Amino acid sequence: MTTAPLLAGLAGVLAVAGAWEALAAVEQAAVARAIGRWAAPLRAARSEGRSPTAVERRRLGLVGAGALLAGGWLVAGPAVGAICAAAGPFAIRRLVRARRERWRADLARGAPAAARSLADALAGGHSIRGALGVAAEGGVSGAAGRELSAAARALALGARTEDVLQRLRVRARDSAWETIVAAILLQRDAGGDLAALLRSIGARLEDSARVEAEARTATAQARFTAWLVALLPLGAAVLAELARPGYIGSMLRAPLAPVMLAAAAACQLVACAAIRRIARMGERR
Repeated sequence: MTTAPLLAGLAGVLAVAGAWEALAAVEQAAVARAIGRWAAPLRAARSEGRSPTAVERRRLGLVGAGALLAGGWLVAGPAVGAICAAAGPFAIRRLVRARRERWRADLARGAPAAARSLADALAGGHSIRGALGVAAEGGVSGAAGRELSAAARALALGARTEDVLQRLRVRARDSAWETIVAAILLQRDAGGDLAALLRSIGARLEDSARVEAEARTATAQARFTAWLVALLPLGAAVLAELARPGYIGSMLRAPLAPVMLAAAAACQLVACAAIRRIARMGERR
């Protein structure tokens, strides 16, 4: 038995250790901290649902363009890197929108727990203003708990209850929170047992979420198959280029190839848009 395998294993261990130290050094560098500060609006969009300011959008666009330029340059050369960098601002806008949508989805999932916590606080003798604070300190976690905490702080500073609830409804942009806010405001004008009403709303919201989750689970395989079939041509093109570099370029030099590829790409984009729209319609139902 030779010592070559042992030396190779030792070299691998040392390479991993060196890469770990390099990552630690990069994390402590000023450039990495600056990029972290520039990317902070992305974290705020996910955790707080906050939209970046104009200055923050420009910084995010620069970071995204630089990352896409470097990635495209390494993979396919400077020309592809420049094209990818040009799509940086659009990609950042889509990323911010997607992260805000995820925040709204988390907020919507917390609506049943918020309704139950508000009902328990009201049944314990608290007013609406006090119930918001109790619910924020109680069993409501995640985005809903943070929004209730923000509402409680605004009320403690003297804000009007109606203004705080309307701000919560506008930020959530969800039918569940609109129902909760409408029930609270209606009870202020017409009276009634708000605690029982909120408990009923919470139970109905939980039933609706359970049915939606079951429907999503039942259609998961069909949606995955649809996306897989729609993206197969792109995967095949990537594999062909990796197996034979320059294959796509030689194919594009054929007379009718660009027209046919453009038509195929347009059909694929329409298919992807249709799949996304059908999936979103199913989630809304």
